[in-house]
Amino acid sequence: MTSPATNERMTRLLSLVPYLTARPEGVPLPEVARDFGVPERQLRRDLELLWMCGLPGYGPGDLIDLSFEGDRVRVTFTAGMVRPLRLTTDEAVALVVALRTLLDLPGLAEQEAVSRALAKVSAAAGHAVEGVTPVALSVDAREQTLAVVRQGLERGRALHLHYYVPTRDERTERTVDPMRLHLVDGRWYLEAWSREVAGVRLFRLDRIDDVVVLDEPAAPPPQAAPRNVESGVYRPGPDAPVVRLRLARTARWVAEYYPVEEVREVDDPPGGLAVALRTHDLAWARRLVASLGGAAAVDEPAGLAQAVAADARAALARYGA
Repeated sequence: MTSPATNERMTRLLSLVPYLTARPEGVPLPEVARDFGVPERQLRRDLELLWMCGLPGYGPGDLIDLSFEGDRVRVTFTAGMVRPLRLTTDEAVALVVALRTLLDLPGLAEQEAVSRALAKVSAAAGHAVEGVTPVALSVDAREQTLAVVRQGLERGRALHLHYYVPTRDERTERTVDPMRLHLVDGRWYLEAWSREVAGVRLFRLDRIDDVVVLDEPAAPPPQAAPRNVESGVYRPGPDAPVVRLRLARTARWVAEYYPVEEVREVDDPPGGLAVALRTHDLAWARRLVASLGGAAAVDEPAGLAQAVAADARAALARYGA
């Protein structure tokens, strides 16, 4: 069966060529990624796949061809893929509803662009849109948060956040100087200078309980350097403690999901892996090992191994009681 992610990618690939063809001068990769709502890393994978698509024969003169100049991309051969996909009536109606909802968001950064898009889609859909029964919509809290954060960035104002820190199971208050927004693996992150810790931090928008735009300018200090999130959001520093784990076969996914420094095959447990990763938060590592339900063992540090063992004994004692 075809997964939703495969369908989405196929639709994106079919739309990329006419999108780029309409901009013969080329488009910056970050702009294309933003327009299609995917991380730049995913966009690059899509463009690499397009190089292998084309007309029957599939020789050098039959495949879609792209040209890169710096961070800009343009199409040099379309293989006939020049017409954008047509919307079905249901798709057009859904898009109109979504655009109308966007216009109701507080602090929408590109309201004029959304209004133009709504007018074009409504005109293309014709009478189908007029006959739609009005729908009562509620805006997701995360979308409201995104709108307020964008407003702060547009106005160059500081923000006050109520932020949930899952590693400590704690809700905190922060005053931050916003720098930019990232969309990484389908999640929005605010990159900002946190005044409380005097450092640059990434805040996941779905963990922000409340955000207010303050009536004071955002002023990140000169040392507030933007972070590179190309390889993922979490990049521990070289001074973070090393945690060494032995993973059973069922927990091998940990080596792919988290940034690890070392990976090697081991016979104990059979088919397992020995990995090394860094983290400043050993409490997070403690919960990770506990969540794997015996499919991971701690080799280092010794204190972490003792804490995990104590947690396991406490859990067993509860069953005994």
